[in-house]
Amino acid sequence: MKRVFKLFTDRRTWVRLIFVSAIASGIAWQVGDLLVKDGGVVAAIICALSIRISLYKSVREGFGQIVGTAIGAGVALACVALFNFGIVSVALTVLFCSVVARALHLGEVASVNVPVTALIVIGPGLSESTALSRLSSTLIGATVAIIFSYFSNGKTPAARTVDKISSLANKCAKLLGEMSEGVAAGYDQEEAGHWLAKARLLVEEIPGVRAQALEARGHAKWFPTAEVDEAEELYIRGVAVEHTVVQVRTIARTLFDSSVKGGIAEETKRDIAQALSAASFAVSSKAEQIKTTQGIADSRSATQDVRIAGAALADSLMEASDDVDQEQLVRGISLVSNIGIIADSLDESSPALHDVLTPGEPAMNQVLKVSPIEQSARVGARITKPFIWLKRRLRKYF
Repeated sequence: MKRVFKLFTDRRTWVRLIFVSAIASGIAWQVGDLLVKDGGVVAAIICALSIRISLYKSVREGFGQIVGTAIGAGVALACVALFNFGIVSVALTVLFCSVVARALHLGEVASVNVPVTALIVIGPGLSESTALSRLSSTLIGATVAIIFSYFSNGKTPAARTVDKISSLANKCAKLLGEMSEGVAAGYDQEEAGHWLAKARLLVEEIPGVRAQALEARGHAKWFPTAEVDEAEELYIRGVAVEHTVVQVRTIARTLFDSSVKGGIAEETKRDIAQALSAASFAVSSKAEQIKTTQGIADSRSATQDVRIAGAALADSLMEASDDVDQEQLVRGISLVSNIGIIADSLDESSPALHDVLTPGEPAMNQVLKVSPIEQSARVGARITKPFIWLKRRLRKYF
């Protein structure tokens, strides 16, 4: 019984979300039936599809549902008017909805909603009044989902970003510590393979951190209670931990290659282990500083220790260059470079964090891949292009 209970207590966020979703769907059904005749089912469906872990995400999802329903209802009305209700109208509705969604550059969310909500709107039959009532039910369901999403999670997007960044940083620190101990004790290819596998799993967590940081930025821009400066700072820290993870994976790969090619030279083992240990401590200090907003001085001191350890490793490699195999020397210098990049990422001094534009949210996750203003400008340019060509041709005659 305790094990079953623990399954739920360890997943409190998920449990809270499904309970809020269930309550919200029930209320959406009740409100939908009260305000729109037989509108409860559609309202409950849309509410269940739209409610997300945050208010910001639910607003986006709800907007996508409304856009999809409006387009789907319009296409469905046209198909039924031309072909009556039947297999042809249903097939053409799905076909035309997909074409329209593609033509409007709708994101993945709204693109899926267009044909799905069109079929919901069609139901057993369709008329203008039915389409309007189901569109109203969609609006009710999305509104209820947006309201209840405020209660679906106890933390703000910024707080969730802090949790994700600090969690990933702590995992990096733990792996660096394991590699440090392994190098000092003498590791084999199997152990290095485990490190590399763990590092690859850490890299797979990067998209989640980036998406959460982007959500915090978007939330801060649209909601007055959020701090824009805090969200931007967290975004930079998210990019910094991303760079750190990439370097940790590269270090794991370098150590694995070293184990395949004969291992690390005895002359440099101790310095490599110390450099990795210093990096591990610095990353964990940074994670603690991000989570508690304290210990900034300790974090900077730890970062400085990383640079000192990296410099000591570089000196050791240069001194042993006559005795160490050339390939081993190159891999050792690569480790020095990786550790230096980690230090620059931790104190956020690297130009790569501030001077390079980081891509924003993928277009596939947006409600509209291309903004309506940009789409209108493109259409206008296409319309005026023949007239401009004709004007140039006729200019010499007038």
